[in-house]
Amino acid sequence: MTAFANLSFNSPWPGLAVWSALYISDYSLTLACAKLYRAGVSDKIVFEGSYEITPYFQSDIDSLRVVSPRFVAALLLGGAWLAVVWWLSMESQPGLYQFVLGAMISTQLAVHVRHMRNLSLFRVIVGTDAVRGRIEYSRPLVLRMSSVELLGFSGLFVLLFTFTQSWFVLGGAIGCLSIAWKHQRLARTYVSSASTQVASK
Repeated sequence: MTAFANLSFNSPWPGLAVWSALYISDYSLTLACAKLYRAGVSDKIVFEGSYEITPYFQSDIDSLRVVSPRFVAALLLGGAWLAVVWWLSMESQPGLYQFVLGAMISTQLAVHVRHMRNLSLFRVIVGTDAVRGRIEYSRPLVLRMSSVELLGFSGLFVLLFTFTQSWFVLGGAIGCLSIAWKHQRLARTYVSSASTQVASK
């Protein structure tokens, strides 16, 4: 285990490879779920606005764009950032790279749990009549549900950190907490914007 950890942290390539694979998988699974959503899921479950939560990727997911320049740019920037952090941390604080790598990989793992759940549910909805009726989720609720889910993962990583004292695990906790806070902020912004529009009418 120690030898594997040393291999993972003493070179930037293992971390870059794992994170890149997860990041590509994240986009691919989002596209797969978005296609199922259009293929019939939206008759049973409706999400206000775009299926994609992250504003940066909404236009690409809405158009079901397989090759996204935005995604490629984000992938390259993320990989470059990870490489720079590794180089800087090796000069001073090795724990910094472990923390950043943990944040980037663990948040992707948390998001993949959501993708797997949605993919399984959506396939059932499209292929059978196991789900009946229709439900609509407002945009603020979607964002708040995402925030709560990520807070749960953050708490799990905090618990693991108390036993492992691992910078990697701590990075996962802070990474999930950061995205949870961001989604809460987006939900509040959406509600505030909607209230302002209603008041101005």
